[in-house]
Amino acid sequence: MGAKITSLQVAKLAGVSQSAVSRVFSGASASPETAKKVKKAAKQLGYRPNVLARAMITGKSRIIGLIVAYLDNQFYPEALERLSNALQAQGYHILIFTVPNSTDGIESVVQDLLDYQVEGIIAASVSMSSGLTDLCVKAGIPVVLFNRGQPGSGLSAVTSANMKGAAMATQALIDAGHQRIAHIAGWEGSLTGRDRQQGFEEAMSNADLTPFAIIDGMYKRDIAAATARQLMTGETHPDAIFVGNDHMAFAVMDEIRQMGFSIPNDVAIIGYDDVPLASWPAYDLTTVRQPVNRMVEATIETLLSSINGQETYAQTIEIEGPLIQRGSSLPPKGSSQ
Repeated sequence: MGAKITSLQVAKLAGVSQSAVSRVFSGASASPETAKKVKKAAKQLGYRPNVLARAMITGKSRIIGLIVAYLDNQFYPEALERLSNALQAQGYHILIFTVPNSTDGIESVVQDLLDYQVEGIIAASVSMSSGLTDLCVKAGIPVVLFNRGQPGSGLSAVTSANMKGAAMATQALIDAGHQRIAHIAGWEGSLTGRDRQQGFEEAMSNADLTPFAIIDGMYKRDIAAATARQLMTGETHPDAIFVGNDHMAFAVMDEIRQMGFSIPNDVAIIGYDDVPLASWPAYDLTTVRQPVNRMVEATIETLLSSINGQETYAQTIEIEGPLIQRGSSLPPKGSSQ
């Protein structure tokens, strides 16, 4: 392996000062002629500027840290790709860290991100302790929560309108004539899961119906599948299930079919997210669509406003999405669908 090429070598080859090389790669003012000579010399020598070293000098790394709790839920790889593409279009790069949804795991990652001199942090479906929030505030690093609200944290958050979406899904089952409706909820430790459960309960109450059951599926496939088997075993079973997200809904559908039941004739299923797999013929899942493009736009706009020094305040942005009617549930009675 050859010796690392330095900016001084580039400067000598280009016939300019070392500070001129620094200006070209930092984006500072440099004449077009100087920039052309420097970039030509850098390409010829195979020189790459040290972004982290430059960040320590300028305080501008152009790096955004992105923390996510898990990627097995199909919603997040798609959301992360869109966040990454949108940030790159703004001249930023991202560092992605996956963590267990625990205080210790998140604290360690946040410390690492601060060491990398990131300019901002997006926390996707993870919570931030008050201590971590204070740490980021003191370091001047803005944080935006994506798809997870956290009241009282002092952090901005961008989510779908979870209560309204869940109520809409539940009302669709009621309008289709179902009365024994169960809910396999998301993790009760998340505001997202609690909001969707509340939307379900309010729609049932408004229709003077009692939930057949409400069980925490923990946003995990195996727990959702076991819960579905539990619900469908016995003399009476639900005739419809609203599931807290698509990731669990797929497991629920697989389990119910293995038990010999027909979807939607024996039991209707509605999920939440509208990940690409939901439209596949194998599932054809009716679901509430998370407006991911608009959520990404709002997240980046909120974060970059803080980074650029615009006066901002903590806000929770809720964006409504539609119900996508497919074959896993019956349309409302009297509908031509």
